[in-house]
Amino acid sequence: MGVTVVNSDQENQVGSFQKGLLDGLSIAIGYMPVAVTFGLIAGSTGLTVAEAVLMSILVFAGAAQYMALSMIALGTGAIEIVLATFIVNLRHLLMSASINERAEKGDRKLRALYAFGMTDEVFAVTSTKNKPIKAYYIIGVAAIAYVSWVGFTAVGFYMGSFLPLIVQESMAIALYGLFIALLIPSIKKEGKMVLILASLGAIFHSVFALFLSTGWSIMFATILAVVLYDWVEHLLGIKNKEEDRDEEERGQASCQ
Repeated sequence: MGVTVVNSDQENQVGSFQKGLLDGLSIAIGYMPVAVTFGLIAGSTGLTVAEAVLMSILVFAGAAQYMALSMIALGTGAIEIVLATFIVNLRHLLMSASINERAEKGDRKLRALYAFGMTDEVFAVTSTKNKPIKAYYIIGVAAIAYVSWVGFTAVGFYMGSFLPLIVQESMAIALYGLFIALLIPSIKKEGKMVLILASLGAIFHSVFALFLSTGWSIMFATILAVVLYDWVEHLLGIKNKEEDRDEEERGQASCQ
């Protein structure tokens, strides 16, 4: 009887993992061009293939890695880059906490594992599942996304070596184009909020840059813009209305 139960648990874990891999395939495909572009730009920024791939292995956060490249290109210090990356990725802490509430209670090592792989896209896919979400399912979704991101970083880096020198040198400009490409969908979705936050960040950065290094001015401008925006939202009662609306939408979705 005991052996039968163990085998059944293992089959469920394997099944959940395979389902996660299947559902995460769309994320892996979506990561391909972004990871290739990151590898291309990392090469033009002066990183070696080992440094570029290691960054993808350890950080696994597209926006933060692109920001780190731009800061490296500007000669920013390591401490500023690490702190700025930490701030940009703080949202992943909230995502992991949210998924942890919806996931099955189990081994801490498994929870730590899927918390590491909790990107925006992995959160979007897994959060649509009903409670309790299987830990191996979340790990499956994160695993295929992770392999795609790391693997295509290396592919992008080596692709860059086949490009003409003038094209390789122009890849630094592509970084700013990519930031604009990432910003436009957010503006379409959130509209006013993204524009206000971007404007506040630009204003604060311009002021801080007068007496701070680039890395510190970016970091303090980011913090101050978010804190000020959030404070004004609470002051005007906008935040509460949005939370009520989100709660209502989640309730309607769960009933469907």
